[in-house]
Parts: sequence; C-alpha cells; structure tokens
Amino acid sequence: MSETNPYQAGRHFLQIPGPSNVPDRILRAMAQPTIDHRGPQFAELTLGILEKLSRVFNSSSPIFIYPASGTGGWESALLNTLSPGDKVLAFETGHFATLWKNVADKLKLEVEWVEGDWRSGIDTAVVSERLSADKKHQIKAVMAVHTETSSGATTNIAAIRAAIDATNHPALFMVDAVSSLACSEFQHDDWGVDVTISASQKGLMLPPGLCFNAVSAKALEYAKTSEFGHSYWSWTAMLELNKRGYFPYTPATNLLYGLDEALTMLHSEGMNQVIKRHARLAHATRTAVEGWGLENLCLNADEYSNSTTAVLMPEGHDADKLRNIILERFNMSLGMGLGKVKGKVFRIGHIGDFNDLMMAGTLSGVEMGLNLTNVPYNKGGVNDALEYLAKP
Repeated sequence: MSETNPYQAGRHFLQIPGPSNVPDRILRAMAQPTIDHRGPQFAELTLGILEKLSRVFNSSSPIFIYPASGTGGWESALLNTLSPGDKVLAFETGHFATLWKNVADKLKLEVEWVEGDWRSGIDTAVVSERLSADKKHQIKAVMAVHTETSSGATTNIAAIRAAIDATNHPALFMVDAVSSLACSEFQHDDWGVDVTISASQKGLMLPPGLCFNAVSAKALEYAKTSEFGHSYWSWTAMLELNKRGYFPYTPATNLLYGLDEALTMLHSEGMNQVIKRHARLAHATRTAVEGWGLENLCLNADEYSNSTTAVLMPEGHDADKLRNIILERFNMSLGMGLGKVKGKVFRIGHIGDFNDLMMAGTLSGVEMGLNLTNVPYNKGGVNDALEYLAKP
C-alpha cells in the first residue's frame, strides 16, 4: 500500500445497498477452472441453476440469464415485448425508476410519466386512474420498481396487479426486483408479473455481472410481434437452448459457478428465513435512526424496504461529508444520495450476506460518524437497535 493509501486493519464494511458483500464460499466457487460451455457438465450446471432460481422468483416461467447489469435487464424486457412508438406507463419513485424511464425514452417508446416525490412507492389509485382513462388500450406496459434503492421505498406489487386487473386492461406488467429479490417477498407467478427484472449483486450476494428476466407466457406471446431489431437480447434464441442447459453465446461461466453456490446457500437457510432476517435487520436500522432523531426518507411505514434505509440529514449538513469521514476513520462505505437527494441522504445497506454483529458494527460506525461531524442527533440509537436485536 502507498503512503497516501495506507493499509487498514480488518475487513472493509461494505454497507452500500449493492453491490453487497460476497461471501467467501461464493468467491471460492468462482475460482474453479472454467469448463467447456458446450459440454455435458455445463448443461447440468445450468439446469440446476434454473431450477433453484425458479424457487427464488417463485415462478414456473422461463428465467433468462444475461451477462449484464440490471440496466441490461431493463432493456431486454422492453426490446423483446414492445415496438418503437409504443406507450408505457411509468412512475417516478426514485433514481432507478428514472433511469429505467430514460432507457425507454432512448428506445423511442412513448413514456407516460407519473411524477413523484422520491419518498413513497406507486399509488395504486393513480394506476387505476391512468389505465381507466386509456379506453383505446394504447398503454402496452406498466413499469414498476419494487424496491427503489435510492429512497428505500417499496411498492406493493400485488396491489398494482389488482389495480390493473380491476380495469381489465391488457397492458404487460413489468417489475424491477433488482433490490428486492432474495430480500423481500416476491411472487412472480402469484402476483401476475409478466417480466421480472433482477441482477446478481444484491440479495443474490454475487459480484455485478448477471441480469435476469423472468418471463410469463403472455410476455412470450408479445415477443412474437415485437418490431424492435435486436440480437443479443433475444428471448427466442435463449428459450430452446436453455431447455437443454446451454446459451446462444459464451456465458459468464465463473459467475454461474458463484450463482449456483449462492442459490445453494439461500435454500439451505430457507427463503422464508432469508426474508425474515432481512426484515429484522432493516427494523433494527430504523430503530437506530429513530433513536438518533433522524428522518427516514421513506415516509410510509408499510413501504419500508428490507434491503436499504435512506436517512435524511438535518438541514445544513452534508451527507457526503459524513460518509467520507466514516470511510476514512472506520473503513466503512455507506451509500450516497442519488439524483435529487444527492448530499441530502446517506443510505445504509442491510442486504445479502449480513448478520446481527455486522449490523451492530455498521450502526456503531454511523453513530461515531455523526458525533465526529457534529451532526445534531440523539445519542443512543445504537443501543436501541441492540436491545431490539437481543430480544429472543
């Protein structure tokens, strides 16, 4: 290490809302020698992954895996099902909803954009209102972010599906579950989602590099009439080859090794327990925030996220200054405020391979940082969280 970047003892605390910590078991799995992606051993690996992945999405639908980030998953969903000029309904719940909307704009889709305050999920009444007004069914898809990483607000996806059904509208229902999959309950089939988009670097505990599309039969029918020109993102090319355990291109073999191990770990713990663990650690975080006298960016308690908490700074105090002090003194990274809330919030990730003692260390680092930067707060938020965590 250089003198300007000296060695810091202990492990770095990566408490951003993703990428999340990668467990050693997954790192070791990824270090295996690469195998022939056209051979029988690889086909067995792929088929096993798809079976285990279906129990995370809670879906019997095809799930396509691409070497890409979640942004690629957004683009794949839009390109495969829609055509240039189609109208989509989208909601400004935060930074990532806005980025997905920007992808749709660049693809020359017509976006009916419902503005928001970045502090809440999607209002089902607005969904009903917009779809009921669309008498000619010009809206071809509804785009919803399940958990908005920038705000920590989670939308009730089942309620959105119910609102769509109540209007008898034929629009596809597309859901970004990048920050919610394997952290919060998610039911692709039971909630009537047509395309679920997710990625590897959050609840699935992997490095960035894989994205997913879980695709309903209705979405596959839409894909037959899409007029977008594309090749790499083609579901059709994936569908038949995946059934035999292969891909239409060279896959990210070593990331798939890691994904296989991650899925084994999740199912060994039990998906219900994984979700309960995330909910418990999220509650401990909010307990500390409340104890400090600080404000959660997410306004509605029933929309709080299991994976991230965005904390508003008191007026006149810079969240990035706090984050930098915590990084320098305690070797811990917190999530920055994005877009409209840059400098106004810091985000605590409680996501992936994470336990009570890691939570305690994270909250202690935040409280020490608040003290060092002279941010007005009430001492003892950490103690409140520890009392909650220590309950049987």
